Amino acid sequence: MITVLGASGFIGSHLVKRLDELGTPFHAPDRDATISTRNAGHVLYCIGLTSDFRSRPFDTVRAHVCKLLEILQDWEFDSLLYLSSTRLYGTGMPEAREENSFQFNSSNPSDLYNISKAMGESLSLACGKKTRVVRLSNVYGDDLTSENFLPSVIKDALTKKKVKLQTSADSAKDYVNIRDVVDGLIDIATNGTHTIYNLASGVNVSNRQLMDRISELTGCEVEFEQGAPTVSFPPINIDRMRTEFDFRPSNLLADITTLIESYRRDGGLGDQN
Repeated sequence: MITVLGASGFIGSHLVKRLDELGTPFHAPDRDATISTRNAGHVLYCIGLTSDFRSRPFDTVRAHVCKLLEILQDWEFDSLLYLSSTRLYGTGMPEAREENSFQFNSSNPSDLYNISKAMGESLSLACGKKTRVVRLSNVYGDDLTSENFLPSVIKDALTKKKVKLQTSADSAKDYVNIRDVVDGLIDIATNGTHTIYNLASGVNVSNRQLMDRISELTGCEVEFEQGAPTVSFPPINIDRMRTEFDFRPSNLLADITTLIESYRRDGGLGDQN
């Protein structure tokens, strides 16, 4: 039995769909559901905020920590998997491995996301119950309503025929396909032997590589803001996933054609002339 918390979100909704395809028994209670009176089985904690966390600091902490506290303290379960983020590694290390430490600045509002995710991780692993943490990189898929970086870029390319980036062409980060994510989450929740996992593609993609391909496919104009900073995240080590689950993720540059077509088709974002 798998219980998905946050099933209305991007990752949670795809997870529920995949569990249904596999014929795996699951429960997807409302986020405000009362305390479970039965064993919830393997719980996947998908509740969280992404691009809007800066404007919603209280909601961010409630989602990443407060609701988690209630579940850990009051629910019965076989295991719980807390969805965290590879953002915690920052930009100052050569490679992001699960055993690395983090650095935060509490006076920087942008660090609230990382601090709250780190608190969720620490609370999960210190509670005395069977818990695991998975750090996700930038998840992509048919997330048509998202204001995150990649969906916003694709929508601008299709509707405005122009994309202006606030970070340099050399900026780079890891992107992982939602299909690989949901299968990886199910594997970790049901059979994981470690307490912390990186779930990523293991390959960084630069803004230049990404925008060259998007421009080729959409005919859009690309502009990098003059003097834009270079923000490059460390490559994400995924040896644990590869070794334990034979994890072989796809690559964004290989998937971008299909991704753009899904935005055209499902989002009604045909090229605007």
